[in-house]
Amino acid sequence: MREELRRLGELPAITSAILKTYTEQAGINHIGVVPLPSKAEAIRLLDLLFELLYPGYFGEQGLDESNVSYIVGHKVNELYDLLTEQIYRAIKHECRRLGSVCTHCKVRSEDVAVDFLRSLPALRELLAEGVQAAYDGDPAAKSTGEVIFSYPATVAITTYRLARQLLGLGVPLLPRILSEHAHSATGIDIHPGAEIGRRFFIDHGTGVVIGETTEIGDDCKLYQGVTLGAMSFPKDACGQLVRGQKRHPTLEDRVTVYAGATILGGDTVIGHDSVIGGNVWLTESVPPHSKVVIESPKLVYQNAQRMP
Repeated sequence: MREELRRLGELPAITSAILKTYTEQAGINHIGVVPLPSKAEAIRLLDLLFELLYPGYFGEQGLDESNVSYIVGHKVNELYDLLTEQIYRAIKHECRRLGSVCTHCKVRSEDVAVDFLRSLPALRELLAEGVQAAYDGDPAAKSTGEVIFSYPATVAITTYRLARQLLGLGVPLLPRILSEHAHSATGIDIHPGAEIGRRFFIDHGTGVVIGETTEIGDDCKLYQGVTLGAMSFPKDACGQLVRGQKRHPTLEDRVTVYAGATILGGDTVIGHDSVIGGNVWLTESVPPHSKVVIESPKLVYQNAQRMP
C-alpha cells in the first residue's frame, strides 16, 4: 500500500513535466482552437459514400425498387450533415493556421458539401469504367462484382477519386485523412493531388506509391510495389523545401508498369503505349511505344540438379 501511494505521488510531477512541454513544443499542440475533423466521422463518411456508389455491395442489403429511393434519400441527407460539419472544421482550422479571420466558413462548407454531392453521379460513371477495366484486364476476376467487393484497388482508387474531388473543391486536411485511411487499409498510397485518368487499374496493389504531382493518362495499369515518386526535394535560400513544383513522373495513355518498378522525377515522362518491366529503376523519359526491361540476371544453381 505504501509503495502504491509512493507511485501515485509521482503523478503530479509527471503531469507538470508533460504540461511544460506544451509550451516548449507548442508546434505539435492543438489546444484552445476550433476542433479538427474527426477521423472516426471521416471514416463513417467514406462508408456512406461507398454505400451510395456501390449499392448492395457495401452497407444496406435487400435493396429493391420499393425501398431504394427512401434509403438513398436518407443516406444523402446524412452525408450532407456529416460533410458540412467535417468540411467546416477543416476550413476553420485552415483559416486559423493561416492567421486569417473566416467569417463565412459555415456557409462555404454547406456550398462545398452540395457541390461534392452533386458530383457523385458523374463519379459513378468513372468508377464503373474502372471496374470494367479491372475485370477486362485480370483473367483471375470472375465478375465485376468480385472486383467491387474484394479488390483492394477498388477501395484505394474509389477513395482517391473522392478525396481528389474534395481537394478540387478547396477542402483542406480532409482529403488526406481519407486517402491515408485507404492507405492503411489496402497498402496502396495514392496522394489526392495526383491526376489520374479514366479506366485506371492497379493489379494486386500492395506497396504501390503514387506521389502528389504524378500525372497518369487513360487506360494505365500498375502492378504491386510500383513507386511513382520524387527524385529530389529542392530547397530555397533559407534551406526550406520548395513546395508546389512538379516532383513526380507523368505516364501518358495506355502505359503498363510491372511489379517493383520505380519511376522518379517531375521531368520524367513515360510515352504512351509503353511497358516498364519489373524492378526497373527509371529517372529519365522514354518515347511512346517503348519497352524498358532489366537485362536478365544469370541464375546460379548450387547443389541442385536442373530439370531437363
